[in-house]
Amino acid sequence: MAIDLDEITDTAQIQTGVHIDALDDQTMVVNMGPQHPSTHGVLRIVLELDGELIVKATPHIGYVHTGIEKEMEYQTYLKAVTLTDRMDYLSAHINNAAYTLSVEKLLGIEATPRAQCLRVMLMEMQRIASHMVWLGTHALDIGAMTIFFYAFQQREKLLDMTEAMSGVRMMPSWIVPGGLRGDTPLGWLERGKEFCDDFPRAVEELESLLDSNPIWRDRTQGIGVISAEDCISFGVSGPTLRGSGVAHDIRKAVPYSGYENYEFYIPTGKFGDVFDRYRVRMAEMYQSREIIKQCIENMPTGPINIDDRKIVPPPRIEMDSSMESVIHHFKLWTEGFHPPVGQSYIPLESPKGEIGFYIVSDGSNRPWRSHMRPPSFMNLGALSKMCEGRLIADVVAIIGSIDIVLGEIDR
Repeated sequence: MAIDLDEITDTAQIQTGVHIDALDDQTMVVNMGPQHPSTHGVLRIVLELDGELIVKATPHIGYVHTGIEKEMEYQTYLKAVTLTDRMDYLSAHINNAAYTLSVEKLLGIEATPRAQCLRVMLMEMQRIASHMVWLGTHALDIGAMTIFFYAFQQREKLLDMTEAMSGVRMMPSWIVPGGLRGDTPLGWLERGKEFCDDFPRAVEELESLLDSNPIWRDRTQGIGVISAEDCISFGVSGPTLRGSGVAHDIRKAVPYSGYENYEFYIPTGKFGDVFDRYRVRMAEMYQSREIIKQCIENMPTGPINIDDRKIVPPPRIEMDSSMESVIHHFKLWTEGFHPPVGQSYIPLESPKGEIGFYIVSDGSNRPWRSHMRPPSFMNLGALSKMCEGRLIADVVAIIGSIDIVLGEIDR
């Protein structure tokens, strides 16, 4: 019996989900990734090229799929917080807050004023730290190595503050239903003030290296253009949307955690290109610094957790003298709490865009359904639109400009 090699090849391609039909005989299909360093994780992009011009760019994801959303449905509400850190691992505090606010809505509770203020401060510190990773790696992709070291120098200061509070630099799981896992250590707010005082000088130094650099401008201006209408149709949010001129920020549009009490503005771009997305994020870091300053200057006193031992563990000192506290602690960590039957979704503004957790409660001690609205995943959908008609050399700049994290996309 004769073997049809063409049939075997086609079947193998279809089974692995990588079969791509070229538009015509003049185009060539090539893979970029999944091991390419500029894809910011194991992302594979199938490029159809006419010479060096991109005809079509198709992202392929799923290489680091972890099933985190499903795993959350098998953990109690409090234990599931630790899983949210591991999605967008550069934005752990904001992931924690997005999940926590949805759970608190189910419970019908609200954090104390001090907890609200500390949450905002932690989230804005996380926004700056995330943007610094984006800036350093984005510039490195394009060839500006010095920026990487300068950006990470500022990020280190913020990670040191996170470590001083929580004991870890990344994935702290510090924002939890009912408040926070702990209060600020001695001198922590003073360290925050020192960072705020020095930060404008550091950002100005970074901008001076890039804004007027002719190579940087050639590689970013007019590259990866996407209109406001296309952003909205693709569900794009965050700095990518604002870079196209849409002044939408959930902290202003639907304030949460007391953001209505802080003064800051929404930076936007005009042309929707890689350079505008860069300028928007740089301006956002200045605004985050202003919010942090306001948090430090107006930090409320009082408890960081609500007074409900069925939701929040008792203070450690109480467990030395109170059997009731020991019992509450044991039941909370072994059984958890039981929100009423219902569903909730609270959107937040992450460094990448709109993030939120849709949580459905059936009255048990763990979510019946937990689903994340992932900004990186939505923004990646617009990649092909940004790439079409551009040179293959522009792909690395465009990918960097939308600031994706594959841990969140594949989750």
